[in-house]
Amino acid sequence: MKFSINQNEVTNANGECLIVGIYNQPTFEGELKELDHKFEGYLTQLVKDGDISSKHKKVSKIHTFGKLNAKRIVFVGLGKHKELTFDLLKESLGSASKTLKNMKVSSFSVALETFVSEEMVATDVAHAFMEAFTMSTYEFDGYKKKSNEPEVHVEAIEFYTKGDSKEVETALHIGSAFGNGVNSARTLVNTPGNLLTSTKLAEYALELAERYSFEVEILDKEEMEHLGMGALLAVNQGSVEPPKMIVLKYNGKEDWKDVIGLVGKGITFDTGGYSLKPKDGIVGMKTDMGGAAAVLGAMEIIGEIKPEQNVVAVIPSTDNMVSGSAFKPDDVITSMSGKTIEVLNTDAEGRLALADGMTYAKHQGANYLVDVATLTGGVIVALGEDKTGALTNHEAFFEQVLEASGESGEFIWRLPYTENDKKRVRGSDIADLNNSPGRAGHAIMGGAFVGEFAEGLPWVHLDIAGTATTKGSHDLGPSGATGVMARTLALLVERFVPLEK
Repeated sequence: MKFSINQNEVTNANGECLIVGIYNQPTFEGELKELDHKFEGYLTQLVKDGDISSKHKKVSKIHTFGKLNAKRIVFVGLGKHKELTFDLLKESLGSASKTLKNMKVSSFSVALETFVSEEMVATDVAHAFMEAFTMSTYEFDGYKKKSNEPEVHVEAIEFYTKGDSKEVETALHIGSAFGNGVNSARTLVNTPGNLLTSTKLAEYALELAERYSFEVEILDKEEMEHLGMGALLAVNQGSVEPPKMIVLKYNGKEDWKDVIGLVGKGITFDTGGYSLKPKDGIVGMKTDMGGAAAVLGAMEIIGEIKPEQNVVAVIPSTDNMVSGSAFKPDDVITSMSGKTIEVLNTDAEGRLALADGMTYAKHQGANYLVDVATLTGGVIVALGEDKTGALTNHEAFFEQVLEASGESGEFIWRLPYTENDKKRVRGSDIADLNNSPGRAGHAIMGGAFVGEFAEGLPWVHLDIAGTATTKGSHDLGPSGATGVMARTLALLVERFVPLEK
């Protein structure tokens, strides 16, 4: 898909349709006034009659009847100027983009200035449009037999603006990068576990590394054994698929300092092991690598926008299967950190994989750590399916994560993390830690266990068990994988300010 910028009058716009923003205001101004003049005042009348709505997210279509080069105008309701936020703008644009998709247009124009207000400049609108368009029109192709009917895709978008062309073009590129990073994460999560093994996930990371010149390291089972990654290896014991420790490095500074470590849980399918999931609970466990997908999606965005920041992405990956060699409740294992772990629940496997992932991120020079994982059903019980749960050991670092999540529109809610929580995960008579202290405060216990491996570094834990997928379609995408936290992680990296020592 190509986009271009045109600084001529919007009334000359070509394409199959013209996209116009409409605020709730007394009279038309600027380009809307010019368009109304072309229609001899009928646009004003259509607004009065309710055929064109300025209400937030309302999309209205009219035929131009030859009064413009474009065949149709699609009006996007924006509500009141002062009430429109960046998130609300993206929702409106997502709704409009879905309308365009249903119209099966191959090209269209956007009257960018009609979306601009005192609160929303042209570059904001350009970024929002490309992010929303890219995300809202996403589809997972799946594996059904293909129809013979030819598919229609948008091939060209022309943006009419009075703003600085280079700045608008940069904003369009950034918005597209954020949308594509989310969609890549969605595709990974939507892919079945028999087709997305740890080996395939590692191959995908290698492709990213080649595309963006990342440093890459893929550890195989023998190398993990040599390094003593007993926690990840224990989870892998029951599988015929080999595990992988996937590492990508992005150098945004001359010196390898102030490094943000992004650690993503990469369990490609989770049976629960000998703590076997029930038949209803096991369906959908292909999505248990949502944390890995978020990290890889973020790395794609980072590769495109090239922030001046150092990042190491670490993904411990395996599936969790049942066999004669699988690890069992009551086993004691030794993590890469040297800490021993009493296994009380083999379905609490993600935190074991993350334990070695966190330690290896530190080994790679990480100074700050963020882990992201579909970790616990407990976070859904606590917060529902639309909120990501968070834990932290560092207020100032968490504030930067929270700010990034607010800017991305990916809501997170901080859970308490106390000395009593730490005591519970350290509550084993025969090992340093236990991996499952019980159902009470389940989401906190999962995060608290992972926090034991931060060992003093500023750390934030993000539990996306509820938010990694959605049962219904929404303004910015279909049902299925959401790609949640890819944008938050990328924004954290882009906006990050090193903390005072």
